[in-house]
Amino acid sequence: QHTTILLVKITITVPQINCDVKAGKIINPEFIVKCPAGCQDPKFHVYGTDVYASYSSVCGAAVHSGVLDNSGGKILVRKVAGLSGYKGSYSNGVQSLSLPRWRESFIVLESKPKKGVTYPSALTYSSSKSPAAQAGETTKAYQRPPIPATTAQPVTLMQLLAVTVAVATPTILPRPSPSAASTTSIRRPEPVGHRSQEMGEMDSWKPGSVLLDEGRVPKEELSTQSLEPVSLGDPNCKIDLSFLIDGSTSIGKRRFRIQKQLLAGVAQALDIGPAGPLMGVVQYGDNPATHFNLKTHMNSRDLKTAIEKITQRGGLSNVGRAISFVTKNFFSKANGNRSSAPNVVVVMVDGWPTDKVEEASRLARESGINIFFITIEGAAENEKQYVVEPNFANKAVCRTNGFYSFHVQSWFGLHKTLQPLVKRVCDTDRLACSKTCLNSADIGFVIDGSSSVGTGNFRTVLQFVTNLTKEFEISDTDTRVGAVQYTYEQRLEFGFDQYSSKPDILNAIKRVGYWSGGTSTGAAINFALEQLFKKSKPNKRKLMILITDGRSYDDVRIPAMAAHLKGVITYAIGVAWAAQEELEVIATHPARDHSFFVDEFDNLYQYVPRIIQNICTEFNSQPRN
Repeated sequence: QHTTILLVKITITVPQINCDVKAGKIINPEFIVKCPAGCQDPKFHVYGTDVYASYSSVCGAAVHSGVLDNSGGKILVRKVAGLSGYKGSYSNGVQSLSLPRWRESFIVLESKPKKGVTYPSALTYSSSKSPAAQAGETTKAYQRPPIPATTAQPVTLMQLLAVTVAVATPTILPRPSPSAASTTSIRRPEPVGHRSQEMGEMDSWKPGSVLLDEGRVPKEELSTQSLEPVSLGDPNCKIDLSFLIDGSTSIGKRRFRIQKQLLAGVAQALDIGPAGPLMGVVQYGDNPATHFNLKTHMNSRDLKTAIEKITQRGGLSNVGRAISFVTKNFFSKANGNRSSAPNVVVVMVDGWPTDKVEEASRLARESGINIFFITIEGAAENEKQYVVEPNFANKAVCRTNGFYSFHVQSWFGLHKTLQPLVKRVCDTDRLACSKTCLNSADIGFVIDGSSSVGTGNFRTVLQFVTNLTKEFEISDTDTRVGAVQYTYEQRLEFGFDQYSSKPDILNAIKRVGYWSGGTSTGAAINFALEQLFKKSKPNKRKLMILITDGRSYDDVRIPAMAAHLKGVITYAIGVAWAAQEELEVIATHPARDHSFFVDEFDNLYQYVPRIIQNICTEFNSQPRN
C-alpha cells in the first residue's frame, strides 16, 4: 500500500502600483504591494520620516525608509493615525518634505505577511478608477464606488422610507406609516442606485440601508445589521459637521419632518465613525439648542435613530444667533471636536432669517468654520420688504463662488441636494475656511534698520521676510501681515489692514527703504504693540517676528513681558552681533523654539522652514477655536 503526498503551491497575487500612487488614495488599512523601479525620482513627493503623511507616494516612502532601493520590490503598508506635524529629511537618495498636519499616516515594512492575515489581491481606491487606469487623470477628492444601476421609475426621498434591501435574502417589509407621504405598496425591495434623475447621483445609498420612519426599523434589518462589523467611518471624509436646522414655528410639522429626512439621508451617506466624519445637530428658533454633539453618536445607525427623535421647538428664525452659538460652543474638545478635522456647518433656512447673519458668519469663518447654506422657498416679490438682511446667504457662506450655497425652490425638491451636499462637505481640499497655522494669524515683522546692518544686508533681511510671508495664506479673513522698521526711532511700514493679497504684501515688503541709525529694540517692541497688534483681530493668533543684528541700547525686558502678557507670540532672530541672552528674553517661552541665531545675514534663509514648522507645531497643539 502506497501513500501519495500531494504538495500544492499556493501563489499569492500581489497588486502592483505605480510610483505616483499616494497612500491616501488606497482605502485598505493594510496591504502588500509591488513597486516598480525608479521611485527615487524627486517628482514623487514624500512627506515625513519613518511615519509618512498619506499624501506621500507609497513607493517613494518605501525607498526613503530603506525598505526598498531604487530597483523596486514588494512592501507591506500599514495605515496609522494622522500626526500634528511631519519632519522632512534626506535618506537613501530621497529628500522628504515637512508638512504641518495631515489626517492620516502610514508606515512601510518589509513584505512579511503576518500569520493568519489575508492581504487583498486587489486594492480598493477612493476613486472609481484605479490609478493605473487613470493614466495621469486627476482623481476626485471624494467619490464612493457606484452601485450598479437598474432601469426603474424615479423614487423620491420620502418613498425611501419604505425601501430596504436585506443583505441575506429578500424580505417583504411592512408598509410605511401615513406620515411617509407615499401610498405605494412596495412588495419587492428594489435597488436604489438608479435614482440619479430624481435625487442626483445616489451611489452613496448602499443595499441594506433604510431611512427611518417614525423610529421603526424592521426586525429583519436589525438582525442583519447586528452581524455586521461596526464601521470606523470613511477616512476620506474626516470632518466635524454641525447641522443647524430650522425649528421656527413658520416651518410647520410637515416641512420639519422633510428636513429630518434629509439629515437621516446625510447621516447614512457619510458613513459616520471615529476615523471618518462626525456629526452633531443644533436646532434654532428664538434661541439655539444642541440636540447632540460630535461625540454623542459614533455610527450612522445610532445617529439616524437620534435624528428621528428630534422634536420641533418653534419660535422665530434667529440664524445669526445660532451661528454665534455654534462658533463659541459647539466646536470644542469637550464636544468631540478633533484638531485634525475641518469644521463644517450646514445651515438650513426656511424663507429668511429674522436676525442678521453677516457679522456672526464673519467671526465663524475667521474661526476656521466652513459655512454652507441651504435656503428653501425664499421670499416672494411682495415679501422682500420683510427680509431683515437682503442677500443674507452670500454674506454668510465661506465663499461666494456657489460651492457653499444651495437654493431649493420647494421643500419637495430638498432631497436633490443630498448627494451634491455630501460630496462638497467631504471635499476637504476645497474647504477654504478651515483654520490652519498658515491662514489664521496676524504677523508683525519688527525689522532692525540700524547703521550696522548696511544696505546690502537690509535687502537680505527683506528677502527673509518675503520668504516667510510666502508660506502663509494671505487675505483679509486669513493671515494678515504688517511691518515696523526701527533704529533709535520707529516707523510703521504698513499695517495689518493695508494689504489683503499676497502679491500686494510682497510688493510692499520690496518697497521698504533702509533707514540707518541706532538700535532701540525695547522701544520698537512697544511701538509694534501699540501700532500693529492693538489693531489685531481678537480671534487671530498674534505673531511678532523680530530681526536684529546687535545689542539693544535700551531695556527689552519690560516691553518683552508686555508682549507676552498681551498674548503676542514672539520669535526673535539674531544675526552677527546680536546678544543671545537678549534674544531669549524677547522670545516666547520656551526660548529654544522661539529664538534663533545666525552668524551671517546670508544664512537667514536656512531658518525659514524651521520657523514655519515651529509656528505650525505650536498652532496644532492648541484648540482649534
